Amino acid sequence: MSAEAAGDYDVVILGGGSGGYACALRSAQLGLTVALVEKAKLGGTCLHQGCIPTKALLHAAEVADVARDGSQFGVKTAFESVDMAAVHAYKDRVVGRLFKGLQGLVKGARIDYVEGAGALDGPKTVVVGDRRLTGKHVVLATGSYAKSLPGLEIGGRIMTSDEALSIDHVPARVVVLGGGVIGVEFASVFTSFGSEVTIVEALPRLVPAEDEAISKQLERAFRKRKIAIKTGARFAGAAQSGDVVTVSLESGETIEADLLLVAVGRGPVTEGLGYEAAGITVDRGFVPTDERLRTNVPGVYAVGDIVPGLQLAHRGFAQGIFVAEEIKGLSPGAIDEAGIPRVTYCDPEVASVGLTEAEAREAHGDVLTQEYNLGGNGKSQILGTQGFIKLVRRKDGPVVGIHMIGARIGEQIGEAQLIVNWEAHPEDVASLVHAHPTQNEALGEAHLALAGKPLHAHA
Repeated sequence: MSAEAAGDYDVVILGGGSGGYACALRSAQLGLTVALVEKAKLGGTCLHQGCIPTKALLHAAEVADVARDGSQFGVKTAFESVDMAAVHAYKDRVVGRLFKGLQGLVKGARIDYVEGAGALDGPKTVVVGDRRLTGKHVVLATGSYAKSLPGLEIGGRIMTSDEALSIDHVPARVVVLGGGVIGVEFASVFTSFGSEVTIVEALPRLVPAEDEAISKQLERAFRKRKIAIKTGARFAGAAQSGDVVTVSLESGETIEADLLLVAVGRGPVTEGLGYEAAGITVDRGFVPTDERLRTNVPGVYAVGDIVPGLQLAHRGFAQGIFVAEEIKGLSPGAIDEAGIPRVTYCDPEVASVGLTEAEAREAHGDVLTQEYNLGGNGKSQILGTQGFIKLVRRKDGPVVGIHMIGARIGEQIGEAQLIVNWEAHPEDVASLVHAHPTQNEALGEAHLALAGKPLHAHA
């Protein structure tokens, strides 16, 4: 191998998704020499198969609903059909613009961007084709993939979110296997586009990681939208015959559909990348780290979906920045996992930060809760949405959890995360002036109520 094919860097990053490229950009900003390796497209799953394209579909779905329901606002509109080719063209334009911008940022930062499938050859070297990239520090950011179930083969009319992002028609009947974030978002999209949707979830409720009150409200809203929900229902198998997929449940029930969307979570991409051979601990595919995101091997860090915990792009992004600053010796404050905001972009939206009521009781014992119904919020009534904001506080202490459901409610997660992360008391927030008429007012009203002075709410 020629000398030109070798390279020594301060940081070598394996994976160019949210965590990897954030680490690369911040490292370069801090004056470190950086090599960034990506086997597919810069931006990773979030930009190309996850956050951005799915939210584009969800916005198209919202437009379809507005067209269908215009008469309730006094506007005579009619829903004609969904042109999936045009929807994908719109989605791809959004992704393309962001992709081009990100490529420009990486190029401008003078990062050595290496395209190709990389793998570790020892703890400090990444091999990509005939190149050996050696770093004083190595950051593992190889992301995740859409999982299936044992014996359930993806293909034809059985697909994951990856394949669903390019489907060329609106199926008449869809079964969504999994009632977590990905499942309820796609169920919402297909329903808005005109499909008859059934969600099959093995656990007792939808979005089981959320507060139980949120799950119940989402189920009520989905049933109102004519989405069939089967919780506590275990999948037994699926068979394709012609244009039909027959889904079998352990109860003996069968459901026929034109498409089976498998949304049972995402698994870490670590197999075959040389991690274990380099001495790095891998547990069920994940790479455990300490709170400084260090693996068990000195100088090797891990960020994003391969680290046990929330699989969220903004978590990986924050971790990437943290690791860059840690390598530089800036000693950044550790990321509080409980303080990471979460948004599910179905209709109605779900947004939360901090502890659920059950988690708070387990952690703190005596807690107080308050629910503020969006029926008392002017902007929510204008939008025609139902839902609520639920607060969880330690008794005589700060708010430790905020849980919200309603149309567009995800936009309120910014203030909510500040309240939880800055350990505000209800009285602190109640004294702030929230603009009228906004949904943001509902956060203020909820804290007024928890502070003992409810106005647009019953005591």
